[in-house]
Amino acid sequence: MTESPSGKRILIGCTGSVATIKLPLLVNTLRTQIPGAEIKIVVTEHAKHFFSTTELPSGTPVFEDSDEWSSWKNRGDPVLHIELSKWADLILLAPLDANSLAKIASGLCDNLLLCILRAWEFSKPLLFCPAMNTKMWHHPITAEHVAKLKNWGYFEIPCIEKTLMCKDTGLGAMAEVDTIVQVVQEHLTK
Repeated sequence: MTESPSGKRILIGCTGSVATIKLPLLVNTLRTQIPGAEIKIVVTEHAKHFFSTTELPSGTPVFEDSDEWSSWKNRGDPVLHIELSKWADLILLAPLDANSLAKIASGLCDNLLLCILRAWEFSKPLLFCPAMNTKMWHHPITAEHVAKLKNWGYFEIPCIEKTLMCKDTGLGAMAEVDTIVQVVQEHLTK
């Protein structure tokens, strides 16, 4: 995989939260605020429900589970989840839904994105943006899962309070795009 001219390679992982509708805005804002950065996206099957690749800037690679299996044919071929984990300088999970949060905290890796995370080097930044319904956010297991990720050295970009798509009001919405981009910038310059 080739190196970005700026040396900043950002891998965005999207899971099955409605906040994935902000993905095009997130990618455009990252490109504006971090000129020359190379961005690649990995989506879970459920994340694909909330956006169209035609909404993304032209040429933005989007990987999904089927790419993992179609790219490997024989012994010695590159393994996509390993290649992507080596390629990226930073991974941003935006949004991170309750299901994927639970899987990560439990060590599961049953899709391309989770395999990348399982192979992630702890010396590189992993940022995560929780996004889920308020009731899910307040479930006691959520705090345990978030704490576990933070104990591993992952960095939480906290969710915010607002009226959600389901009309519930409270904590659980993904952080604002500008906030996310600012935190990404800070971690890339450390």
